[in-house]
Amino acid sequence: MRGSEFLRKLKLLGKRRGLSFRWRPERGSGSHGTVYLGSSFAIVKDLKKEIGHGLLADMCRQLGIRKEDL
Repeated sequence: MRGSEFLRKLKLLGKRRGLSFRWRPERGSGSHGTVYLGSSFAIVKDLKKEIGHGLLADMCRQLGIRKEDL
């Protein structure tokens, strides 16, 4: 899954659960940015590159969701 696809799925999940979704590309270093889901947040790397399974699991844990929810 690429970073842009992760954000798209996360936005839909937030909408289904009634959680606020915000993407802040300026709140990161280089190609990284910060995504907020409700009161949780995670750093997302380059939107054009693939996200590894371990990193995806860590971001989901930080946001309080399961990978299967996406």
